[in-house]
Amino acid sequence: MSLKDDLVNSVSRIIQQSWDVWDGRTVPDTDVALEGGAVRLDATVLYADLAQSSRLATDFQQKTAAKVIRIFLYCMCRLITAHEGTITSFDGDRVMGVFLGDSKNSNAATCALKMNYVTLKIIQPKVKDYFTSLSEAGFNISHCVGVDTSAIMAVRAGQRGSNDLVWVGRAPNLAAKLSEIRESPYYSYISEDVFSRLNESAKLCGVEKRLMWEQRSFQYIDEPMTVYRSSWYWEP
Repeated sequence: MSLKDDLVNSVSRIIQQSWDVWDGRTVPDTDVALEGGAVRLDATVLYADLAQSSRLATDFQQKTAAKVIRIFLYCMCRLITAHEGTITSFDGDRVMGVFLGDSKNSNAATCALKMNYVTLKIIQPKVKDYFTSLSEAGFNISHCVGVDTSAIMAVRAGQRGSNDLVWVGRAPNLAAKLSEIRESPYYSYISEDVFSRLNESAKLCGVEKRLMWEQRSFQYIDEPMTVYRSSWYWEP
């Protein structure tokens, strides 16, 4: 069979294939079948994205860029797991975490605020102090975190021996879009659905109960929607 024939037959097979969908209580890993398997979850998704990574990769030594990216991703991953999230994928300089359970929205939002602290107060000063090339060029380590919650479906895509889970639904897509916003000093963005489900500690700060989030309009799929942004940070 030629490659073309194989592709034509495979497209037809996948189109006609029935789904074996089951409701999950944990983030799936290897238990999703490649042929028609899917897991449905009510989940909150967080994306943490390192800003200016293209400039970092082109204007500085590769070893410098690689160390900065490793530092950022390590810290973001530690924070995700420390807040009961599961690391599900990496996309260059960006990491995705999935949160489940009754406190998933508050856990993810708190995680975002702590990511802000770690980036601004730990990563940025240490990196600039060590890598003089970054300091001399005026390059600041920055980031953005996006969070959304929705029903999502995890499916396995690719070919046998080379495949991965793909996350389908609004939450992974919107969270990724929010993580691309660049509006200093606002580095944490959550959807209205996440905000409405936050517990008091993830929404208000101090004895004076100051709101840590402010409303903002965001264009998503050519439609305006309400999201919330924050410039606050939270020490881990």
